[in-house]
Amino acid sequence: MGASSATCLLFLLWLFAATLFLSFFEAESNVSCNEKDKQALLKFKRSLIFPPGYSQDDCFSWDCFGWNKVHCDKKTGRVTKLSVTSVGGEISPSLLELEFLNYLDLSSNNFNCTPIPSFLGSMGSLTHLELSEANFCGLIPPQLGNLSSLHYLDLGDNSDLYVDNLHWMSGLSAIQVLDLSSVDLHREVDWLQIMSKFPSLSELYLNYCQLDSLNPFLGFVNFTTLRVLELSVGNFNQNSNLTLNLQGMQLEKAPTNQCVLTPIFQPSVSCQISRSSPFSAFLKCNFHTCQNQWTSILVVFLLTAASSSLSHSYDQVCGAIGLYQYLHQQLQLCLLDLRSLYLLDLGLGGNSLKGEIPPSIFSLRKLRALYLDSNKLTGKIPESLGQLKHLTDLNLTNNSLSGPIPSSIGNLSHLVGLQLSENQFNGTIPKTLGLLSNLEELSIGNNILTGTIGPNFPTWLQTQRSIKELYMSHSEISDQAPSWFWNWTSNIEIIDLSYNLIEGDVSGIVLNSVIIDLSSNRFKGQMPQLLTNVKLLNIANNSFSGPISSFMCKKMNQKNKLMALDASNNLLSGELPHCWRYWQFLTHLDLGSNKISGRIPHSMGSLVALQSLYLRNNRIYGDLPSSLKKCSNLILIDLGENPFSVTIPPWIGEMTSLMFLRLRSNGFKGYIPRQICELSSLIVLDLGNNSLSGPIPNCLKNISAMTIPKPIFEAQFSYNSTYGNLRLHMDGVYNEKLKLVSKGTELEYKENLKFVKIIDLSSNNLSGSIPSEISVISELCFLNLSRNQLIGKIPEKIGIMKKLESIDLSQNHLSGEIPLSLSSLTFLSRLNLSYNNLSGKIPFSPQLQTFDAFSNIGNPQLCGNPLPRNCTIGEESQNRTPIGKTKEDSYNSNFYIGMGVGFAVGFWAVCGVLFFNRTWRHAYFRLFDDMKDWVYVTTVLNMNWLLEKLRSCHL
Repeated sequence: MGASSATCLLFLLWLFAATLFLSFFEAESNVSCNEKDKQALLKFKRSLIFPPGYSQDDCFSWDCFGWNKVHCDKKTGRVTKLSVTSVGGEISPSLLELEFLNYLDLSSNNFNCTPIPSFLGSMGSLTHLELSEANFCGLIPPQLGNLSSLHYLDLGDNSDLYVDNLHWMSGLSAIQVLDLSSVDLHREVDWLQIMSKFPSLSELYLNYCQLDSLNPFLGFVNFTTLRVLELSVGNFNQNSNLTLNLQGMQLEKAPTNQCVLTPIFQPSVSCQISRSSPFSAFLKCNFHTCQNQWTSILVVFLLTAASSSLSHSYDQVCGAIGLYQYLHQQLQLCLLDLRSLYLLDLGLGGNSLKGEIPPSIFSLRKLRALYLDSNKLTGKIPESLGQLKHLTDLNLTNNSLSGPIPSSIGNLSHLVGLQLSENQFNGTIPKTLGLLSNLEELSIGNNILTGTIGPNFPTWLQTQRSIKELYMSHSEISDQAPSWFWNWTSNIEIIDLSYNLIEGDVSGIVLNSVIIDLSSNRFKGQMPQLLTNVKLLNIANNSFSGPISSFMCKKMNQKNKLMALDASNNLLSGELPHCWRYWQFLTHLDLGSNKISGRIPHSMGSLVALQSLYLRNNRIYGDLPSSLKKCSNLILIDLGENPFSVTIPPWIGEMTSLMFLRLRSNGFKGYIPRQICELSSLIVLDLGNNSLSGPIPNCLKNISAMTIPKPIFEAQFSYNSTYGNLRLHMDGVYNEKLKLVSKGTELEYKENLKFVKIIDLSSNNLSGSIPSEISVISELCFLNLSRNQLIGKIPEKIGIMKKLESIDLSQNHLSGEIPLSLSSLTFLSRLNLSYNNLSGKIPFSPQLQTFDAFSNIGNPQLCGNPLPRNCTIGEESQNRTPIGKTKEDSYNSNFYIGMGVGFAVGFWAVCGVLFFNRTWRHAYFRLFDDMKDWVYVTTVLNMNWLLEKLRSCHL
């Protein structure tokens, strides 16, 4: 017994020692990063361009094993994986030196529409290559076909990739996942045959590929390993057909507009895609075995065969579990026997489907989710909706459905998400809605055409204990918000009650929801208190009053994590507070159109995360504090309509992230600082209606965002880039906005703000001439220099600015002729040159003839259509090229003038010499005398010879 115990003890000691030894050996075997790979990575890093605020050290530290985006083999130290996102620049060939790299991810970058490097095809060790959403353009290099070990290739969602053919893909013998979404494949007619030859292909994504051919001669295609097939939005030819051998495959859950196929055990299915008319297509699947063998969850989704036809008709799709038909612009449903199915999800959103919802849909008793949103459906929701007892999600938003919401909706006890907004429902909300105890998301707003939720506040909300998201905007509720409602919202994450007529004093209310939109109502009192959960608060367009400092500096609010505050268009008063240090998470601040007075405090410079600042239309005065330049992330500044009455500070040129600068109607004086030209990202410069003097800076051409079509990094708005996961919930809740005078009228831009490029220096005292360099700003859409003291001519090359939609140079002292190049501005829809000293005839072009006389009125020396004053011959001749004539006519005129001058020079070159040189003159005339004698003698002799011949003939 003792010997046995000793043996066990020795064995345990030996095992412990061996474990320590192996651990030590393994630790010793770890080596540092391979020096060759490190140098290759550093070369790669130097070829990249990093956006502002990008932490390069997160990706490229000096310790290979600590690199966040680089993975190395712990034993060899060789780089095996590289993943870099959110950068620009070029891809360095130094990647070829990473001999053991098998995983390369360069997706979600901006390589500025450059081609995919062909040298990537020489990286033979790659098994995973991801280049999606990287802004690549041009021909996909066929060298990628050399990557015989590649399992995963994703080239989807780039700018403008295309192929001439796909034969090079035959080398990808190991490919398992292939994504070519958004790649132009229309040149390759045999794409299907090529794809079917991959022996291990399990996932194939060909969405938006402009496919227009399903080779009719192929007949039979083997896709026995295919698990996922996406062909959304194609453009297949008529009479095309496809037969797929889907033996052992199953339709599985997928997003809208796709069929997904997954292997199972026995069922054999033969599916066919064909077109019988320009506006019909179907996917037909015939079972060869009993349906009850399909025991897993089956989901049918529309396989879009022709996106162009969907706006006119609904593609006929017969799937393994259903047939959807659209005949004579009426949506109808024909399904196989689905009683053996366990669950079914049906998603047909975003396909411009017309007609009423077919009653047969509501016979799918096991239906779990129904998505018919963003179509053109009309009619009523039938009471048979209540038969879908297993339904958890119902989305019918953005259609034209009308009538009352059926009371049978209360039978859907499992319903979690209900979205009925943006329709034309009338009547009242059924009381049975209160029976939906599991409801988490409720969206029933924007039904304002024929019926509303209001006018009374919906009391049935009290019974809803599970709701997390409540959307009831545009519901015409004109009632007092009851006290129970604010307690009820304590556990709700998103509240949207905007654009109603809800009243109430919320001075003592404590809000806890993540996103709160109470804008455009009749709330009053002081601003509510916030708990730390609140990320967005929009209370714009109400009647909130009281000092702004009482809200900003309240002790309860000092621990806030608010990221966006919009309190514009209220009655807030007092001075801006000094407690901004408590608001470090703010990225968006809008206090515009209130009664706030005083100066901008230096403490606002502590808002280092701030990206947009709106203080327009208040009573703020004094200098702009230099501390604002610490807010280096600012993209938008709107300080318009405030009586600053100072000079624009030069330090504003240090805020290099600025895209939108609106300093309109502020009483600014002095010169426009040249430092403003250093704002390379600027696309909106509005300094109109001030007292600025001096010349227009000729350095405006340095603002690259207005001169380069595609900047290296397109700036995103704050709610896109900062709110992260909240982005999905904030669509429609808040958008950046700016009021601009674009075409003579003040308009508010929201979603399309990032596409507006404008320079407005109107209504100032600017002098000098319009700098010719302004024509370099080729991306400018709107130019307004009116109501100044400008002199000189309109720049001759203004026609280079091809994207100009509006030009206003009125009420200046400009002289000279209207440049002919204006005729080439095909997008020009507004032109105002009135009240200047322009002269000559107005250039003729179809574009310029669309403007009325008011565009040119007030120029006494200007003539021609559309002015009533006709041009005289003298005025017409002043133009370099007569109006109404082409450049070819001008060239002809120059030719005739040159010919006349040449004749005169040639004539006097000969006659002048004869006139002044007697010897040459005598020789010249003697030559002519001799020639005359020779001609006379020759003529006489020839005539005599001819006469002799005639006499001989008569004899």
